[in-house]
Amino acid sequence: MLEGNVLYGQSGGPSSAINASALGVILEAMEHKDVIHKIYMMHHGIVGAINDDIIDVTDEDVAELKKLRHTSGAYFGNVRYKLLDWKDSEKDYRKILKTLKKYNIRYFFYNGGNDSMDTCNKISTYLQKVGYECRVMGIPKTIDNDLPITDHTPGYGTSAKFIANSMIDIDLDNASYPQGRVIVVEIMGRHAGWLAASSALANLQGHGPDLIYVPEIPFEMDKFYADVDKVYQKKKRCLVAVSEGIVDKNGSFIFQVGKKVDAFGHLRLGGVCQVLSTNVADALGVNSVALELSFLQRGACRIASKVDIEEGEGVGREAVKRAIEGVSDKMIAITRLSSKPYKIEYTLADLSAVANYENKLPRDMINEEGNNVTEKFIEYAAPLIDGELDDTFTSGLIDVPHLKNYRPL
Repeated sequence: MLEGNVLYGQSGGPSSAINASALGVILEAMEHKDVIHKIYMMHHGIVGAINDDIIDVTDEDVAELKKLRHTSGAYFGNVRYKLLDWKDSEKDYRKILKTLKKYNIRYFFYNGGNDSMDTCNKISTYLQKVGYECRVMGIPKTIDNDLPITDHTPGYGTSAKFIANSMIDIDLDNASYPQGRVIVVEIMGRHAGWLAASSALANLQGHGPDLIYVPEIPFEMDKFYADVDKVYQKKKRCLVAVSEGIVDKNGSFIFQVGKKVDAFGHLRLGGVCQVLSTNVADALGVNSVALELSFLQRGACRIASKVDIEEGEGVGREAVKRAIEGVSDKMIAITRLSSKPYKIEYTLADLSAVANYENKLPRDMINEEGNNVTEKFIEYAAPLIDGELDDTFTSGLIDVPHLKNYRPL
């Protein structure tokens, strides 16, 4: 077996399950001390590897580490940094290789979404090119649920659970008045509507959105007015869920913040709920309110899905197991065997097949009118929000880790 040390990094937006995946990597690595001698974390993802900013967690208290299961954010620091293709520039890759050699890293794990798998794939091919033996594995994470091949991604279930329960609270509040408001709730989702769709799970309790709009269906403002008016005339209130990334028939975002893009070319979104709320109030003469769930929907460990967190830890553990067996250049995927009862298994996906591809909400999970979901989506999503975590709070507050060698700043 290949002996050496582990290096793990977090990338992209935080989620409620990414720290569970970190824990899975750490705990599984600790069980193979004959092969893995040290366990290191990159501080702020791949930038930590480039800058030799490394955290040693080998001797941390396991009881404190286990608190990562219910800790929000990316505890070891995330990053949005786009590596150039090494064929165009080897500058960053040489620095990464220097770090790998310094710490005798033979097992490299990178935890993130589409862009992160691209980073993972580039590093893997570069290490093969220079002849440095290191097993490279991708670990899936994205609340957007838009990674291909895998049935779903860790992080999605908890965000979906938070969104659905938030919609119940909002609807009950709105129903308290003789004449309620048109409430437009903005939910994350740049190109895929999985998160906005999850708001429909609230209807299993009879208090969910009346209308749902996702990026997969071109948005028409006049149709939106008609949809809202139809609901409002009947109920004297209306609850709307909308993806931040809804687009018109030309594929242009209904609303974006400026023209600046991030390292991966993504425009900044957020604020479409205010546009729709203002417009519908003017068009229909109703009282309307805009609500943006924003970062709260990706840091919802206080209402975590047990299924989601267990799978988050599971993909981390599986990545270590497979790497020790000799597997490399793969991402751990989740394959659903059944929904009733809910059962999955962990499988492998080629990094190159995942990198920079998106899995969008299928048309048969969206209703014919394009303003809600179908029962097929409910059957798909309902198992993912199930179960609650124990021992999450101390004196009414989330019990976060306190490590000896590291503290998030």
